[in-house]
Amino acid sequence: MAEDMNMKILKAFAELGKPAKARDIAEKLGVPTSKVSCRLAPLRKKGLLDSPEKGVYVITDEGRKMVK
Repeated sequence: MAEDMNMKILKAFAELGKPAKARDIAEKLGVPTSKVSCRLAPLRKKGLLDSPEKGVYVITDEGRKMVK
């Protein structure tokens, strides 16, 4: 189930096409912010997201490959 949410998060970032906060992704997915924010750091550690500034994330090229 966590992997499904991770994929939904990655797809949401890919669709947005710009840096976003956990709140932005949560609103897009219709889930609580806490469901998204707890998954962002692990996705970043896997190299699927990057954080150009504190609290803001963007999908990486590797992350885009996952959603295709």
